[in-house]
Amino acid sequence: MEVLKIPKGHVIVKRKDKVKGLYLIQDGSVIQKLDFAEITLRKNGIIGSLRNDEFVNDFIAAEDTTVVLLPCKNPEELKAVLDANERYRTVFLYAATIQRHQLFALYADLETRIRQYFSFVQTVYKDYHTICDKYQLDDHSLDQMDSFEMFRPQIVIEEWQISQSISLINKYQKMYIQLMEQDRDLCMGAFMEMSSQVQHTLYAIEERVNYLSEHKEILLSDSENDIFWLFFDLAVRAGRRQLDPEPLKKELSLIADFIRKSRMYDSSKAEARITQYLEYDFDNPASSGFENMDVLSMDCLAHILEYAEMTKDEIETIRNQVNTYRDLPDKMSTDSDVYKLRKQLSPMFYDVYTKVFLQAVKDESTVSPVIEMFLNFGFMDTQLAGEENAKALYDLTGRMRQFKTKRVFTIYEWLKKIYRGKKEPSKNEFDLDYTANLIEMRKNGDITEDQAKAMLHDQKEKVIFEIKNLFTSANRITCGKITTFCPVLCQEDLINTIDKMAVTAQRLEEALDKVREVDFTLMYREINFPGPGLDIMNHETIMLEVFPDMILMPNVGTRAMMWQETADKRRDTPGRFLFSIFTLADLDEMMIETAGRYRWEMCRKIQGVRWNDIREKSLTSEYCDYIQFYRKNRDLSADAKEKLKLAIARAKNNYREVFVKDYQNWIKFEARGSVRLNKVARDILIQYCPFGKEIRAGLKSNPNYQLSIPKFEADNAKKVQRLNALYEKYKNAGGTVSQVMEDHLKYYQL
Repeated sequence: MEVLKIPKGHVIVKRKDKVKGLYLIQDGSVIQKLDFAEITLRKNGIIGSLRNDEFVNDFIAAEDTTVVLLPCKNPEELKAVLDANERYRTVFLYAATIQRHQLFALYADLETRIRQYFSFVQTVYKDYHTICDKYQLDDHSLDQMDSFEMFRPQIVIEEWQISQSISLINKYQKMYIQLMEQDRDLCMGAFMEMSSQVQHTLYAIEERVNYLSEHKEILLSDSENDIFWLFFDLAVRAGRRQLDPEPLKKELSLIADFIRKSRMYDSSKAEARITQYLEYDFDNPASSGFENMDVLSMDCLAHILEYAEMTKDEIETIRNQVNTYRDLPDKMSTDSDVYKLRKQLSPMFYDVYTKVFLQAVKDESTVSPVIEMFLNFGFMDTQLAGEENAKALYDLTGRMRQFKTKRVFTIYEWLKKIYRGKKEPSKNEFDLDYTANLIEMRKNGDITEDQAKAMLHDQKEKVIFEIKNLFTSANRITCGKITTFCPVLCQEDLINTIDKMAVTAQRLEEALDKVREVDFTLMYREINFPGPGLDIMNHETIMLEVFPDMILMPNVGTRAMMWQETADKRRDTPGRFLFSIFTLADLDEMMIETAGRYRWEMCRKIQGVRWNDIREKSLTSEYCDYIQFYRKNRDLSADAKEKLKLAIARAKNNYREVFVKDYQNWIKFEARGSVRLNKVARDILIQYCPFGKEIRAGLKSNPNYQLSIPKFEADNAKKVQRLNALYEKYKNAGGTVSQVMEDHLKYYQL
């Protein structure tokens, strides 16, 4: 035995620490930390379990505490302890009954909280849409609500167990312990039985805590993509239109009260959000830091430049540049003077943007609608953008939620994610990420070793890197006017209404879903089996669907970009697709083309240096082989060879671009049974970009697919059979089939 004195606040053991034995609290008290709750163990309480090799919670001294470490890690060693000191029989039985009862009480509390949370969220979300309809204001949806369902537990504590524990604690605890302590084996049996129930209850508690943790951000989240913001935003919009905000204020107060009582949220962060609402003056928006501006009468350019803390001389220089550009008879001219002016405006715009952004993230309460218009749309001047457009953009700032989901961001929101450490900067044009670029700068002598270390975790520098690389390049490319591009928004770009051109998150998601309905494997990645494999699953791989981050550039454009296929070297990180925030082009067409490039580049990343080696079968290697040796391919007719020759010439011998054109025909026409591809290209695509189940069913009778589709489905059926057997073996060995594993099985059933 070892006696340990633990000062107040110190951790006795951490979650995942290896169990060395049982700790007996001799004096003081200990807090058992669980998410959303904690349990206090007092004198003679037991820390640890003989059912686990690791501790499942943190245990922290609530005051100066003395504990005795009993070196027993299994029942046989516990028997020896009980034989050596019979007094411990009483201590162990008392601790077990008390601690089991405490966990049962927490379990029951979590059951109640889950039912209350689910019911509350469903009710207020329904109220939100009802009030939107009543006030005839745009409503916004939360993606999280699509998957929000009532909790379906896998582990349940029976009611009789809890009732038995209550009766034992309240009436018969002393009698029970006196009976059990008389015999070592009775004592051991009772203690081990209660230990088993404790362990089972901890798993049940963890399951319920995970449910609340997974869904708590629906009501209140750090990203503000939550129900609380929906109501706050709606109340602000209602106030601006002189509608009665009282029903919304009542809902917000109700939500705030629930948040405070729920014990689910960080209190300081929750209060900051609630205080923002409480301090907002709905009768006088200007006093709340939300200026009720007349965008037509104010000097927007001066407001933006002053917010950026530009000097008077800088403001005057920029004003002259913008006025000169505004007065040009032809802003798309390629004359040298106009070209030179655009070359001056571009670096000016990004310099101002950087300064405005860094001011905005310091205190977002200072961000006016005009600043939002600049950060999200590239707006700088009312006359340059046109008065009607300026008013429409001003109104749009009240509906910015339609441009945001968990995977769709305006460039302003994206840069905020980087500034706050939620996302890492993108690669630059040399395919170097932020860290690799610092190493390169250090090698070239551009920065010192100390500067590199300081910049590695400098969020401001990361934002500047993203603006200088992704933002400046992608803004020009997505616009589509490479030689005449100017980042400052002008009315010549806006040739239709703002609402018709707006690329909302819903439009983007729908466009991506249309491609996925045809090419259902598009976003799936093969990753190593996550979690404990129990030797059975250790060498297995899992198909995981990883959706891209889609970033909206502040321009009116005609092109989309697949900037990078993953966020970093790991396969399970999202790619990055870039679109303009306004467009007149066909968004579905842009998405298909982007998906095609993603397909190619993702395969190249996975295959590495062997991406075009036909000995390693893959989409890219087979396509390269097909294009490189098409003249000798007997499966191609003379007409097919001639068409491919022209396609290669149009793509300037870029094999990826040949594939992208074929992929577009695959999604748009071949999926409907309309022949556009030759036999060789079709056979490659059906293997690596297979159609979804419904489309395959409709094409089975098509002569072009009579062999390939049945073969594909037979192969998948074998995989399903194998996985079912493997999962059964895994469960028998003590493993739990996770949602990721279930999704992997469904992948082969799609």
